Order: sequence, then structure tokens, then C-alpha cells
Amino acid sequence: MRLLVVSDIHLAGDAERARFGWERRVIRNPLLREFAGLYRRWFWLADPTAHNHQLDAFLSAAGNTAPDLVIANGDYSCDSAFIGLADDAAFASARECLGKLRAAFGTRLLATLGDHELGKMSLFGGVGGPRWASWERCVHDLGFQPLWRHDTASHVLVGVTSSVIALPSFQRELIDSERDAWSALRTSYVDQLRVLFRDLPRDRKFILFCHDPTALGYLAEIEEVQARLPQLECTIIGHLHTRLILRTSRFLAGMPTLGFLGQTVKRLSGALSKARRWKPFRVVLCPSPAGIQLLKDGGYLQLDLGRTPADSCAVRAHRLPWR
Repeated sequence: MRLLVVSDIHLAGDAERARFGWERRVIRNPLLREFAGLYRRWFWLADPTAHNHQLDAFLSAAGNTAPDLVIANGDYSCDSAFIGLADDAAFASARECLGKLRAAFGTRLLATLGDHELGKMSLFGGVGGPRWASWERCVHDLGFQPLWRHDTASHVLVGVTSSVIALPSFQRELIDSERDAWSALRTSYVDQLRVLFRDLPRDRKFILFCHDPTALGYLAEIEEVQARLPQLECTIIGHLHTRLILRTSRFLAGMPTLGFLGQTVKRLSGALSKARRWKPFRVVLCPSPAGIQLLKDGGYLQLDLGRTPADSCAVRAHRLPWR
């Protein structure tokens, strides 16, 4: 059985393309604004709206591969208002992106939610965050399954919503009037996780699809998840876009949480403080289709599963040309 995995497509619809430069506009400090511009231009992506064609390149490659399943591992829009799909422009981008994926793969498509579907405070501007309306649009309007399981002959595939699991890391980004709703959602979600992991068959390995590795530190605290980690073949993550960031994260694993440089730094350093707990999850990064400006290292993953529970999963990375 052949699986393809694509993550962090960040498609920009017409309304989001019209907002080019949105991150710089929310940064009040002129020095920080200049630094953010340089970071975007030379390291991350000079124009995050200019890579829609990478999705088309993936769809073309997938057509030649004829996969049995395709897993989209989160982040379908540019989230240019930093509040997820509660923003009409981001919602339109995500709907367009999912429309293309569903048209190409139909029932062969399995999709997880990324952090940008729900909203995330901007890296430098300190605005935005998760919005309850984004959650409702994801589930009710776009038909996402926040937690899913798919059984194959050799493996069980499990897809989770990382931002709900890692909600404690986003607490300061929530709107006060929505905190109770988010808290109740996470409590219910963890209960569902406990049941799912408790019911996994003991004679088969499983593969976990989790967009943001920040969630892994919290998953490690759940007894039912811990008990099944010996059966885990690998965890496919997205979020980091490039293996360079994954290598850096592993180097910084265990660093203290920095609470004096703003919420975004606190959230990122808090995730790294728990990063030593990632090891038993056997993390494999699916790069974004565009990669980053510095390395132009975009691509996707191919997973080949065996015919029986005794067979292992072979993982191969494919590059997509930078254009």
C-alpha cells in the first residue's frame, strides 16, 4: 500500500494574495519590522503568496505515483489575519486548497488540522491567536475530522489535531470569552484520545500524523498513549517546513522556557523544553511543498506499507523543483 503525505501547503487565494506584506504591517517596532523583512526575504519565504504552483506540482507527481491514500497534514491557507479560518480570506484559501485535494483524491484523502487553521499569534507582531469560530468552520463548514483512525492490512493510521492537544501552550493567545469553550473541548478531546489509543490492536504497529510537534510533549503525558508507544512505527509531523528547523529543534531540546520575550517566544521555547519527549515518537518531518527561501528544499513524503503486520513502513522523501 502506497501513501503520500503533503503538509503546509499554505495556498494563497485571491483575497490573501491582495494582502501581501501583512506580517510587516502589524509590527510596530521599526527595527523589528526591518529584521522580519530580512528574515522573510533571505531565510523563510520572500513572498509566501507566490507558491501556489507547488500544490499543482504535488498533484501532478501524485497522479504519476497512483497512491492508495494521501494524507494532508495541516496548514492549508496563509492565515494572513492570524486568526485562522474565522477570517474570510483564509477560509477561502483553505476551501480552495481542500477543493483541489478532494477533487484529485476523493475518499483516498485523509486530512489533519494545522495550527494555522485555528489561528496563531504572529511571530513578530504579537497579534492574533486561536478563534472558536475557526474551529467551527473547520469542523462544520469544511468537514474536517479532528481525530481519525484508518486501518490498513499492516498498520493503523491515526490523525490528531495538534493545537487542541497543545492548548496549554496557546492559553495567553485565547480570547477570555472563549477560554471555557476551548478548555471543555480539550478535556473531551483527551478523553477521545484515551479511548482511541486504548482500543488500538496489539498485534499491529501504528503511524501517527500530528501537524505540530509541540503536541508530542503533551501526548507523552497521557497514560494510554505511553502504553502504545512501543507499537509506534513513526510520527509524521509538518509545521517546521524544513529539516533544518527539525535539526535545530533537536539541538535545542530541553532548553528552559523563556517567559520574558513575549508570548510567541514563550510558546516556542516551551515547546523546545519538552522536545526531549519527542524521541519515542520517532519523528519524521514532511517538508512544505515550497520549503524555505534559503534552501529551496520543498517536497513531500512517500510511505510504502507492507502486506502484513510484521512488515515495516518504508519512508522516502521527494523533492519538488523550486520555481
